[in-house]
Amino acid sequence: MSDAGVVISGENVTKRFGGMTAVNRVNFELREGEILGLIGPNGAGKTTLFNCLSGFLSPDEGNITLNGVKINRLSPDKICRLGLGRTFQAAQNFPDLSVRENVRMSALFGKEGVSYSDAEALTDEVIGFTGLDRYTGFAVPDMPFALQKRLEVARALATKPGVLMLDELMAGLNPTEVEEAMVLVRKIRESGITVLMIEHVMKAIMSICGRIIVLHHGELIAEGTPDQIVRNRHVIEIYLGEEAANGDA
Repeated sequence: MSDAGVVISGENVTKRFGGMTAVNRVNFELREGEILGLIGPNGAGKTTLFNCLSGFLSPDEGNITLNGVKINRLSPDKICRLGLGRTFQAAQNFPDLSVRENVRMSALFGKEGVSYSDAEALTDEVIGFTGLDRYTGFAVPDMPFALQKRLEVARALATKPGVLMLDELMAGLNPTEVEEAMVLVRKIRESGITVLMIEHVMKAIMSICGRIIVLHHGELIAEGTPDQIVRNRHVIEIYLGEEAANGDA
């Protein structure tokens, strides 16, 4: 693989759980400034791959580099401080803290040596960027589901990542909320942050991703532009369905 413009490189990434291989010799690149989609059926290994990239799991084989630094055995906090932020399928906000306190926590501890005043300024910036201005004093349990997901994005952004990984940001959102989330993801990319996203909402994936990679049974089975993926017969058979080929996904 070429390293030109590559922020994350995975080479033969493999993760096993007992006798099951969840991710099997996956090779991929995330290029600077892009939105890369990661799709596949449930159980395909997508979140396991995310967990390997972010340090929650260590791959059994292969190498992962972030901006040229090998991160295979680094802890999540160290990887975060190298510039990789992420969200989770189920939002991991602090339920006993307000929206502002949640974002401030990430601003304070996402990077080393951040002063309280700098964290406050960054908190203001991120809250404004993500459109959470009206909710700063809200407790997390009092917020609608879509805003809880947006808060988790804000928390990740407060760590000042160069790469942001989004794990099913749009799952459970209504059509209007999906449109709003798509606007936010584009805005994040336009701000200079590279995005890798797992998503089952095909409208979003096909609309905002420049490239897509497809996992099935832990293996990378396809890679290409949205137009190439939606016409890939193998992908249609195992995941997208015929309606995708006809433009109805």
